[in-house]
Amino acid sequence: MTADLDLLLMDYASGALPEGPALAAATKLALDPAARAEMRLLEATGGALFAGVEPEAVSEDLLAATLDRLDGAPAWTGFASPPLDAETRRLLPAPLWRYVPKGLDGLQWERWGNNVREAVLPVADRRYRATLLHVRGGHGVLHHTHEGLEYTVVLSGSFHDETGQYRAGSFQICDGSVRHRPIADKGEDCLCLTVLDAPMHFTGLMGRFINPKVRF
Repeated sequence: MTADLDLLLMDYASGALPEGPALAAATKLALDPAARAEMRLLEATGGALFAGVEPEAVSEDLLAATLDRLDGAPAWTGFASPPLDAETRRLLPAPLWRYVPKGLDGLQWERWGNNVREAVLPVADRRYRATLLHVRGGHGVLHHTHEGLEYTVVLSGSFHDETGQYRAGSFQICDGSVRHRPIADKGEDCLCLTVLDAPMHFTGLMGRFINPKVRF
């Protein structure tokens, strides 16, 4: 576990993460037993801390207002499990299923040349852009850095960049200090979840042409 991932899981355990980073954290947890064990430890630690806190009295007006809001709220029915095809269920962990109701083939894939394609996921929180990124083995995306944070979870296959190698279940957090070119390892295509809170910034000569067209 990296320090950045530990902090992210702490925020996830406390319910403090917005939808984009929470989706990345939930996907990581679904793929990594060690991360789930770390999460259980964080939850147990948090529970122990709360157990030692004396409850504060609340006013009758606040209690009444809370009960009124609960009485008027619709009943919770849970999320219906989408009828996904076997290939989508094999490649994507459960936290992603509600974002692909028609399966991987039902997504609108946009190609970056012949070897890279991307599909935007319908994240409600517009501060974040979540995508599935598919890269053919032996090929990569253009060299870039980041205007904000980028969370990447490897779903299948593997890739390498200037910071190391990342296999299925690996988690990477990048900011503006990271300049890299992720390349899928030869022999197998790489599929990743990426979550951004600001656009990528492509470097080099090609960046001059691509950056003005980058959408977020």
